[in-house]
Amino acid sequence: MLNREIRLSVVGAALALGSSVASVQAQDTRLAFGATNAQSSHYAYFAALSVPGYQAQVVETGATVDNLKRMERGQLDIGLVTTNTLFHANKGIRTFEGEPIDSKLLWAYSLAPQLVISREDAGYESLADLDGERFGPGQRGSSTEATSELVLDLFDVSPEWVRGTNGELANLIKDDRLAGFIKSAVGTDFDPLTTDIATLTPLKVLPISDEQADTIRAELPELSIVELPASESQGRAEPYKTWGFMIAVSAAPGMDEETAYQITRAVLADEGVQAASFKAVEGVDIARLTLDYATSTMHPGAIRAFEEAGYPVPDALKP
Repeated sequence: MLNREIRLSVVGAALALGSSVASVQAQDTRLAFGATNAQSSHYAYFAALSVPGYQAQVVETGATVDNLKRMERGQLDIGLVTTNTLFHANKGIRTFEGEPIDSKLLWAYSLAPQLVISREDAGYESLADLDGERFGPGQRGSSTEATSELVLDLFDVSPEWVRGTNGELANLIKDDRLAGFIKSAVGTDFDPLTTDIATLTPLKVLPISDEQADTIRAELPELSIVELPASESQGRAEPYKTWGFMIAVSAAPGMDEETAYQITRAVLADEGVQAASFKAVEGVDIARLTLDYATSTMHPGAIRAFEEAGYPVPDALKP
């Protein structure tokens, strides 16, 4: 009897220790969030994300394309993406020609008009004026960079592209060593980095024509045409058009359903933390926005979170 009691005590202690270890492991589960450069407002958005039971580490990256490739290599758990580039990655086209990446959409949170921003003193009026000029296509490795090249190539405009981080390109513009760059807006406004440039350097946003808008719709249907209001800071006295896409979040290939569910559920349940760090999502129904603009298959865990929150997911977005 004594031996049996000792054995039971040992087993009980082992079970208790196992339970304690499991609890610690659950608390210490780490998630690597691939964002963008630390100067971007989108980095702040990722820094604000919190998932109960998980410890998140925000990683500064080259944004969308870089994030997708890092997720494929198992270096990130989730990453900032754009809806158009995620579509390309899933299909194995464009930048991902012959090398598809099975990254599933979790949610989308912001429309990203692409602003062609030049120094006002450069004297440019249209995209055609950029032919042969030193210009930044967007941060190296980002969806902005990849999309900028596609759009300008569509119109046979070939700038002398200057590559770098957004911070590096911004410094070149300030020093008058670069005519301008292409940068995502936040809603209809300049992002903080562009606003900083404009403090001492007057800027002008170059529009696309109605004819160019029609061409983009026909040749690059994964993009959206965005109509923006007149803006003194953007050097536009009248409303104008540009192209854009949705900023979203996707999961690394192979992410389990429970993890994807917990991350997405936490985002949909948030009542203000995200908006406090990224004003563009204030008052936005993220779930509705996602379902309205998604062009790629959603993760089963995200689908579960959406439907639990009362948002039926269309069959077209299901695996």
